[in-house]
Amino acid sequence: MPGRSQQAREAAAELMRAMTRLRARLRAESAPSDMSWNWSQLTTLGRIVIEGPATTSDLAQAEHVRRQSMAEIISALRAAGLVESKPDPSDGRKILIHATRRGRQLSQTIPAAREAWLDSAITAILGPDEQQTLLKAAAIMNRLADSDARQSPAGRLKPR
Repeated sequence: MPGRSQQAREAAAELMRAMTRLRARLRAESAPSDMSWNWSQLTTLGRIVIEGPATTSDLAQAEHVRRQSMAEIISALRAAGLVESKPDPSDGRKILIHATRRGRQLSQTIPAAREAWLDSAITAILGPDEQQTLLKAAAIMNRLADSDARQSPAGRLKPR
């Protein structure tokens, strides 16, 4: 279906532009002292705080990055005292990455400021119907993030 393909391409391009702009705006809504943390570092720290200690490999898989990239992210977080490494109590061969108290505090303050701005913008600009549409769009975006690029026989993406 050529029309559907064109629509998917247009949707992909518009979504990328919108996500890039929104990400930049959310970053700007942080305090100036928090601006040194990039999106990958903050989402990784947030995942550790919310889901608990994890290996670098598990974090890389969850964040959809290479293990080497995650090692760099963890290294920056460790150098800032936001995370620490400890042996896995159930398998001493594995090293788990834990959030420090400072890491937990940072993980709460930056997203809170960004979320407060986003909540204000949504409340001020969008009506209830658009807010419901945004909730559906967020669910769709999460499905896309968790999908595998391989096509199933029915032409739909396989979930990971």
